Amino acid sequence: MRDRAWQKWEIAGLLLVLAAGNTLHFVYDWSGGSTIAAVFAAVNESTWEHMKLLAVPWLLWTVLQAAVLRNVSVLPGRALGLLTGLAAIPLLFYGYTGALGVSSMIVDIAIFQVAVLLGFLVSWLIQSHRKLTGRFWQILAALVLLGVAAVFVWWTFQPPRLPVFIDPTTGLTGPGK
Repeated sequence: MRDRAWQKWEIAGLLLVLAAGNTLHFVYDWSGGSTIAAVFAAVNESTWEHMKLLAVPWLLWTVLQAAVLRNVSVLPGRALGLLTGLAAIPLLFYGYTGALGVSSMIVDIAIFQVAVLLGFLVSWLIQSHRKLTGRFWQILAALVLLGVAAVFVWWTFQPPRLPVFIDPTTGLTGPGK
C-alpha cells in the first residue's frame, strides 16, 4: 500500500466520520422514525446510540477504504481504532457525569470528537508501524468489524435493559417511534 494514498484516506476518513457522526444524530428524527434510518442513525439519547454515531460511519468508511485501496491490511488498525473510540465514549461520559453529577451537551459533543480522534490515532499508529499485518489478524479484524456491525443493529431493536441503553430523557430503550 502506498503511504501517501493511505494517509489521504485516513485524513478523509477522519473528517467524514466526524461530519457523518454528528449528522446521524438527527437522521432518525428527520426520517419520521424510519426503520431503515434506525439501522444507521441514533434512535434515542442513550449512550449506546451515541456510540453508534461513531460505529456506523467508521464501518462504512473502513469497507470503502479496504475496497478502493484493495488492501485488507488496513482492517486490524481500523478494528482496534474503532474499539478504542467505542470504549472512550462511555468511559469519558460516565466518568465526567459521575464525578460532576451533571452533563453538558458541549462536553458530550467534545467526547464524541475525542473518541473519533483517539480511534483514528490508534488506527494510524497500527497501520503506519505495519503492525498486525498477518492473515490471522486480518481475518480476526474482519470478524470483529462484522460483529460490531451486527451488535449495533441487533441492540438498536432488541436492547438489553442496561443503563447504557436507556434514554435518559425518556427512560426507554430502542426506537421511540
